[in-house]
Amino acid sequence: MTTSHLIPPKSSNVLGDISVLYAAVLLRAAAAEGADAESLMNEFSLSEETLNSAAARISIPRFMRLGHAAIGHTGNPALGIRMGALTRPVDAGIAGLAGQSANTVGEALNTLIRYSLLTSQNSRGKPSVRAATRQAAFYSIRPYNSFNFFVVDSVLSGWTQFVRTVTGRYEVLERVEIEYPSIGQDELFESWFRCPVHFGASENAITLKQDVWTAPSLEAQPAMHASLIDLCEQEMTLIERGWSTSDRVQHLLTPLMQGETPDLDTIATKLGLTPWTLQRQLTAEGTGFRTLVDQTRKQLAADYIRETTTSLSEIAWLLGFANPPAFHKAYRRWYDISPGEHRKRLERKKK
Repeated sequence: MTTSHLIPPKSSNVLGDISVLYAAVLLRAAAAEGADAESLMNEFSLSEETLNSAAARISIPRFMRLGHAAIGHTGNPALGIRMGALTRPVDAGIAGLAGQSANTVGEALNTLIRYSLLTSQNSRGKPSVRAATRQAAFYSIRPYNSFNFFVVDSVLSGWTQFVRTVTGRYEVLERVEIEYPSIGQDELFESWFRCPVHFGASENAITLKQDVWTAPSLEAQPAMHASLIDLCEQEMTLIERGWSTSDRVQHLLTPLMQGETPDLDTIATKLGLTPWTLQRQLTAEGTGFRTLVDQTRKQLAADYIRETTTSLSEIAWLLGFANPPAFHKAYRRWYDISPGEHRKRLERKKK
């Protein structure tokens, strides 16, 4: 059985993209909170056909804007928690179904997160599971603002809801850690997660109780689990096979740029190649490492200016420039306009 028709193309947005499955959950949560979901769909050009397409993706900046708008419509800054509460295993695609059918809760959560690339490609990083400490961690998406708080909330609460589904239990966590500072919703978060929630932590993570991690899944089905794992592996292979060396380099560059410029040796090591082999492969593709660094910065700079309200000094840091003037100089070289003036022009067009 082939699954190639489900494989999304490599993201054209350098920040990444996600499955419309998540947009559907967001709209469902907004509707449950009294918002007009159809109005939100029209505002963001999301048709029923798009939302029902297994392969459809939307850019992460667009998803964040959708979430911000939904929070505005509902007046609920904790809409991400509502999303988590309404999340079903199937909303994570075949990764969710594969996880649901695993033998134990720990294995179920690990499966869900291991195949997260099937529904989400983010240049910031990837989620991980640490079995020794019974933790699932979501990467940092600094700088935090009103556009992305809900992303962390929805992921951690979605994982929690998944565990509740496969255990049939409500109190499943030992603690929750959230990287961004408290926004005055501490009591609500602790009431929903049913455990201590620490804001301003060093990472975003949930820690499962010991007896929960090792408990058998109520949804276990070994034969179906094995079959779904095979499908997940096929899709992962197709995704990975479809990326050129240049694609892989750019994918690795973005999260490493924060505050510094990654070098060829670092990227080669992450790809399991020697620096010479990496450079040779890039040359064969008609490019070079420095060119890719410049192209990645150029694409990211435009995305940050167009899609976010992040300050210019913060953007300079996120792109690994030594200082803001260096970023301004590069931006003028790329677009023949200063980043500040470009942002002003874009804002005027929106009015």
